Amino acid sequence: MAGLLRLLLLGACALMFFSGARAHAFLDHALPAVGSAVHASPGQVRLWFTQTLEPAFSTVQVFDSNGKRIDRGDAQVDRADATLLFVSLPKLAPGTYRVKWRVLSVDTHVTEGDFTFDVAP
Repeated sequence: MAGLLRLLLLGACALMFFSGARAHAFLDHALPAVGSAVHASPGQVRLWFTQTLEPAFSTVQVFDSNGKRIDRGDAQVDRADATLLFVSLPKLAPGTYRVKWRVLSVDTHVTEGDFTFDVAP
């Protein structure tokens, strides 16, 4: 009987852990893609997440290889798709660019991360 109780308790703990892990908004995919090289300057960086985002507390910034912020400062969550966060870009010269994001999912979990992409000559 004690073994069955331990097994049930272990199962309940595992369910809590895995259901909590799914509650965070993780980066699903991006354009330009993570680690990619593009041959033309993109007009925007677009990030799709695994959860709906809270627009007032979600942001994305883009930096050049010198660490200077170069995006247009207009980051926003898409009105038609609340899993999409985007920011506009000026024309980019060839080089490596770093994208930093920090988002709050509607269930109040914060996640953040960064990645680079290259604009090829």
